[in-house]
Amino acid sequence: MTPEARAADLLAWYDRHRRALPWRAKAGEQPDPYRVWASEIMLQQTTVTAVKPYYERFMARFPTVRALAEAPSEEVMQAWAGLGYYSRARNLHACAKAVMENHRGRFPDTEDGLRALPGIGAYTAGAVAAIAFDRPAAAVDGNVERVMSRLFAIDDALPGARPLIRERVLALLPQDRSGDFAQALMDLGATICTPRNPACGLCPWREPCRARIAGTQESFPRKAPKKAGAMRYGAAFVLTRQDGAILLRTRPAKGLLGGMAEVPTSEWRADYEIDGAAQDAPLPLSWTQLAEPVRHVFTHFPLELTVFTARVPEPTKAPAGMRFTPLANLSAEPLPSLMLKVVERAGLYSSKTR
Repeated sequence: MTPEARAADLLAWYDRHRRALPWRAKAGEQPDPYRVWASEIMLQQTTVTAVKPYYERFMARFPTVRALAEAPSEEVMQAWAGLGYYSRARNLHACAKAVMENHRGRFPDTEDGLRALPGIGAYTAGAVAAIAFDRPAAAVDGNVERVMSRLFAIDDALPGARPLIRERVLALLPQDRSGDFAQALMDLGATICTPRNPACGLCPWREPCRARIAGTQESFPRKAPKKAGAMRYGAAFVLTRQDGAILLRTRPAKGLLGGMAEVPTSEWRADYEIDGAAQDAPLPLSWTQLAEPVRHVFTHFPLELTVFTARVPEPTKAPAGMRFTPLANLSAEPLPSLMLKVVERAGLYSSKTR
């Protein structure tokens, strides 16, 4: 008979092998809800390796929820630049303000209270409630989905399988150490129960794991096929002045890359005609079209931008709603990775120096 998975076995493994992460409290320390929450927002759709340096710089810049709430939105967006999914940064800022204004600077300690805050969904509420406040909550991220799908050989495809996975997590929750259990599940998925070549021989749940017994580990979790978005096209205009300044503008606060900085661009459409790009340029100039376009993939669609460059004399004023920024100050602008690619393609910037 197959043994049942026990929380105690996972926690014993975690006590020996827990990862040292900059946002994680050491054993015996009280977690800081602000640091837990900020890290969870950053880790959404981003890897631990990518987040670490951003998180450390972010905490140095905004060491408390008050510091974050009182910071100008432009400063927050600039600190976030490069992490992607920029609505997270806007929600992060809005949430910090709500905590200060409505909760006297203290995060609610329940899932329901946390979910009422801007930008906090079911997963983040569960993670913060469990890790920061040791509440009996299920924090189900991609790592946990993989572990539980394999442990119980759940054939339902994601995302439809998530309610069942959540039920399984809740059924396994120990009476205490909910925060450690949540982090242990995450660590198990990140270090042992990996997407490919899982180290089943080192897993504390190797005996009860149904997928391991059947030899089907790598076929879980089941996933519904993704629908690829249609390629969109557009033009990007890199305009510099003789004094070493580049023309930028700020995108609308809402929508894709909201509140971020960019060089002027056309609309991004599947039917965009590059031959008519001149009519979308910020100024009527003799523009040079670069041979190699910039390609970027968003969550819902891929994009190809043809880059045009031009140079104007120093007295040239920026068109309405735009600004000239010295190239030396470019790193202080909240430029998303797409725009860094565009400026780099124009030969004005190197991402290695950012």
